Amino acid sequence: MTRFPPLVLRNARLPGNGGAARGPVDLAVADGVVQGLYPATDARRGSGEEVDLDGRYVIPGLWDNHVHMNQWALSSRRFDVSAAASAAEAARLVGERAPMTAVGETLVGVGFRDALWPDAPSRRLLDEAAGDVPVVLVGADLHCCWLNSAALARHGFAAGEGVLREDGLLREEDAFTIQRVLNSVGDETLDRWVGDAARAAAARGVVGVVDLEMSWNLGAWQRRIAAGIDALRVEFGVYTQDLRRAIALGLRSGQVVEGSGGLLVVGPYKVITDGSLNTRTAFCFDPYPGLEGTPEAHGHLTVPPDELLANLRLAVSAGLRPAVHAIGDRANALALDAFEQLGCGGSIEHAQLLRPSDVERFSRLGVVASVQPEHALDDRDVAEHYWAGRTENAFVLRALLDAGATLAFGSDAPVAPLDPWVTMAAAVGRAGDGRAPWHPEQAVTAREALAASSRGRSVVSAGDVADLAVVEIDPFQASVDELRRMPVAATLLAGRFTHTGLG
Repeated sequence: MTRFPPLVLRNARLPGNGGAARGPVDLAVADGVVQGLYPATDARRGSGEEVDLDGRYVIPGLWDNHVHMNQWALSSRRFDVSAAASAAEAARLVGERAPMTAVGETLVGVGFRDALWPDAPSRRLLDEAAGDVPVVLVGADLHCCWLNSAALARHGFAAGEGVLREDGLLREEDAFTIQRVLNSVGDETLDRWVGDAARAAAARGVVGVVDLEMSWNLGAWQRRIAAGIDALRVEFGVYTQDLRRAIALGLRSGQVVEGSGGLLVVGPYKVITDGSLNTRTAFCFDPYPGLEGTPEAHGHLTVPPDELLANLRLAVSAGLRPAVHAIGDRANALALDAFEQLGCGGSIEHAQLLRPSDVERFSRLGVVASVQPEHALDDRDVAEHYWAGRTENAFVLRALLDAGATLAFGSDAPVAPLDPWVTMAAAVGRAGDGRAPWHPEQAVTAREALAASSRGRSVVSAGDVADLAVVEIDPFQASVDELRRMPVAATLLAGRFTHTGLG
């Protein structure tokens, strides 16, 4: 990475009572590293450009450990139907928007959650609302799409064929297939939108993301970084369809991609083993209410255990760290079984519903729980209905920490906002929209939440990489609402400002 001239951040404070007692400090930064923290009157801080922080708080830079950058960049430019409280209301919104859709274009909406709607989505509803205009509504959890007849025909899914086609609902791989097509916009346009999203993330104190977009991302990020999109560090994931391609190129997790200035790193091997709770495809031991006796009663296991084990073994032997998507309790148990058989670590992405007996296995097996706390607030009502009587075992952040597991926080953007402060507030407060906290016994402290959002760091120390955020409020003393809205004054990446609102 390009090195920048020495920098001294004057009159900073560190979060927590210890930082207040210590008084203002100056941070000396050189060669992309925090060289030292000195009392503000100490001449040992060295020389360099001086920036007065005027008593603001310096914390480690933030990471979002699970995003889909292309889809996040696209989502803000698509038709938002998240406010719809019923299928009929969603169809009404489509009817209002359809006449504004250009001839030959598909009307793409995002954000619907149908699990608790009083009426069911149907192809007929969208047909009546939009006529011949192709309509695709992408579920908030990305695991389902709702299409009208014109869109089903356009994408090769004849209405009436297969489970749920008559309703216009496509789930899991069928839904992902549709989304891959919809997300194929021109490189120049998509890169510009991703650049905007990266700068917006930097303005919230973010220094890095793990991009688990379901496509081959190496070339895209090389192109973006070469074009000057350099606000974030990026670790890119590899999916099963590209696993052998990655192995042939000699890619290994943690490897810095040559020519990226140190910004681009090979991330994990990502495999999706089940669906989601809202779509009722999370793979669970107990049947979903209302689906008993049907093929869909327990959700959907995307990858059989033998196939999962074989793919993980291949990836691990090539130096790729596994990241296994598992939401249902049975999917999590099977993923942990695979890690145990292989004797390797990695991460489980989501770890949303867990058997109590599986919690300690995360620590024992060295498996990181890569979790998205904001999902607890989005899914609480769905869980109370479809996982009734067991919600004390959902989003068990406190239990995982107490068992010795490592937490890594993310958003799963666009499922939740790419904003670690929103994530941390959800983990600490377990509440949103003025509601009472949901299972507050599973809350974590602000210090623990920051560590889970900062690669294990909760305070800045000498010798740290100079990936830093400067905030207006002590995060360890902030209320939950203050955490969610945290004002970020500046962000630095290896000592380079990627965002600054300093006067």
